[in-house]
Amino acid sequence: MTNSIAEIEDAACIFITGSNTSACHPLIARRVYRAKEKGAKLIVADPRNIQLSRFADVAVTQRLGSDVAMLNGMMHIILKNGWHDKQYVEERTESFDEFKAVVETYTPDKVETITGIAQSDLEKMAELYATNSPATLLYAMGITQHTTGVDNVKSCCNLAMLCGNVGVKSGGVNPLRGQNNVQGACDMGGLPNVFPAYQPVNVPANNEKFSSAWGKTLSDRVGYTITDMIQAMLDGKLKALYVIGENPRLSDPDQNHIDKAFGNLDLLICQDIFLSETAQKADVVFAGVSVAEKDGTYTNTERRCMKVNKAIDPLGNTLNDWEIVSRLSTAMGREMSYKGPEEIFNEMTTVTPSYGGMTYERLGLDGLQWPCPNAEHPGTQFLHKDQFTRGKGMFHAVEYLDPAEMPDDEYPYFLTTGRMFAHYHTGTMTRASQHLDTEQKTGYVEIHPEDAKTLAVKDGDTVKLSTRRGEMEAPARVSNKVKPGLLFVPFHFVESPANILTNSAFDPIAKIPEYKVCAVKIEKAA
Repeated sequence: MTNSIAEIEDAACIFITGSNTSACHPLIARRVYRAKEKGAKLIVADPRNIQLSRFADVAVTQRLGSDVAMLNGMMHIILKNGWHDKQYVEERTESFDEFKAVVETYTPDKVETITGIAQSDLEKMAELYATNSPATLLYAMGITQHTTGVDNVKSCCNLAMLCGNVGVKSGGVNPLRGQNNVQGACDMGGLPNVFPAYQPVNVPANNEKFSSAWGKTLSDRVGYTITDMIQAMLDGKLKALYVIGENPRLSDPDQNHIDKAFGNLDLLICQDIFLSETAQKADVVFAGVSVAEKDGTYTNTERRCMKVNKAIDPLGNTLNDWEIVSRLSTAMGREMSYKGPEEIFNEMTTVTPSYGGMTYERLGLDGLQWPCPNAEHPGTQFLHKDQFTRGKGMFHAVEYLDPAEMPDDEYPYFLTTGRMFAHYHTGTMTRASQHLDTEQKTGYVEIHPEDAKTLAVKDGDTVKLSTRRGEMEAPARVSNKVKPGLLFVPFHFVESPANILTNSAFDPIAKIPEYKVCAVKIEKAA
């Protein structure tokens, strides 16, 4: 997030797109409700009628995968009416003319044809966002999990810069992370192309820095993304896989494709607190510990690094994740002899400039937000205050592209996937909780009443969904949350795995799969 969670309460306008915030980020949703109570305008754009839509000043249900057209349409209206921040654009941005030339072609009638959003609603969205400052934009995986995910994010940034909403309190472009430490994992180099703090591995100075710090000559070759790994397994280029706290057999797209790739491995290692569907296929399973049994730090969605303290000692034969990795490294010939998490954290701060001023003592109860480059720095509440990290913010001219797979005569419905309030990701933890599992024990298929009537499907009937990749069955849930022609399936349930249906097509830059849209057919099960 460019800004902080608490700032949401003081925004004059909140634009939420691609995020079912109340179900997936309920604590952040509370901030949205508080802002609304203070008089903030709320815009919600989601293919489904989510809970927050009820409280919105304008709520739209755009067609799956049409976000670029929607955002370009809003910016077309803003420019036409002169609602953009002209001084900000002039002083703090570049490449505006190229961007403007593209946006000018996205007239409201054209955008309505692509997105299904009424022109009057599009105009109201544009006016509310542009004329109520500061405005904050919140998004989640409904924006990123597309073959055009990078384009979607760039378009969100274009909108925020156009109205001067980056580098100001209660503004910004704020991705809501899907897990508690996604930000921290990325900060620490959990990506195939960078060292900690996003320092590229193929820049010689960075490579020399980390080779010296770690006493080993490091490769400057960019590694595989997850989607690259799957193909490399199938091609025989990747023979061993080490999975920590992840369940790709249930979370990655096209399950049959995944199983085939795993079958090509010589070695699969899993490290987890439960025997997940992936761990059940592993050659070796390392038993990690839960959050209640470990010390260390997390960095959350607002860039806040926070210390956690264990409540109990590890149970049974389990070990801390850092201990398992250290023992494995030592056994393989690279000794790691850390005394504990604080020693590891101190090493982190020496090679990670944005964490350079942090210590366990300074983190205290509330933590610190990076960048925090030195011991006197208080941490950074919001980014890009006086200028962008790169100097000037760059506008990108982004054209709309269809999703990789559109409905046709054989597969006439759109399918989208996501979370529901009681469960979390693949259900590895939440389905082990009796209280949460009681809330929702099975998967389901949301279907609009008109489609249900056409198919002679009643609420609770078992239906079969089929795509070009596989098929699965689940109970129907007849609901006005979805539009005619759209189906929704939660991805938490191994008995009705959504990822057996989803498309493995991915964004060419970020390599994120298109979980949020594919073509499907539905029929009443025999």
